[in-house]
Amino acid sequence: MREEDAIWIKAARGNGYPDVESVWRRAGLRPDALDRLAEADGFAGLGLSRRDALWQAKALKARKPLPLFGLDGEGGHEPLVELPRMTLGQEIIEDYLALRLSLRAHPIEILRPNLPECLPAASVLQAKGRIQLTGLVITRQRPGTASGVVFLTLEDETGTANVVVWKKVYEAFRAAVVAGRLLRVTGRIERDGQVTHLIAERIEDLSARLSTIGHQLRIGAETERAGETVRPTRTAGRARHPREQAKKLFPSRDFH
Repeated sequence: MREEDAIWIKAARGNGYPDVESVWRRAGLRPDALDRLAEADGFAGLGLSRRDALWQAKALKARKPLPLFGLDGEGGHEPLVELPRMTLGQEIIEDYLALRLSLRAHPIEILRPNLPECLPAASVLQAKGRIQLTGLVITRQRPGTASGVVFLTLEDETGTANVVVWKKVYEAFRAAVVAGRLLRVTGRIERDGQVTHLIAERIEDLSARLSTIGHQLRIGAETERAGETVRPTRTAGRARHPREQAKKLFPSRDFH
């Protein structure tokens, strides 16, 4: 989004915008800029869901408002349409596509019901013995002075955890360590002073599960309405394989 567009939105805001069309008319935004705002859930403050805002934005095809049409001219009004509500998982995916983050929930929170054997990262500090942990890979480090040891930082909805992958384990699970975005690590807890590490013994690449988030429901607080059809979520760019989608949606910071 261009800085100039943001300046005009602020300058023409007045006492607030009632709908998407008013932003188009008063701030002079191009329809494609309105689309990007809607996809980023920028109209939530107007009480519009992402899907409703995008529906309104898509109805504005002209580059500039025409004076004879719309609320102050001769144009008619579109009939109201009740669009299917997006699931929490779909909202999270769209947040990551537009913003590369989400303030609604962490992806692992959606997948947690299917990971009953895995401890949350917040429990690792008190854990003992052998455990399983699943998280997004947010950093990957392979210092040249570490004799082939790889250090991973995994993140879930409760926090982060440090994982140490010794050279032999790395060689056995190299593909998962190098390319996985969502990993399930089985290993033992080791402490060095106040620092707690999970020493990896087995590493599984669960990145494909990230592509199912848009079709899963949050247990309890939010469920779909009966009979509602789940719409497919947009894929990340042109990536089609689940691992490539995960790579684009949830990139890691890798240091060598």
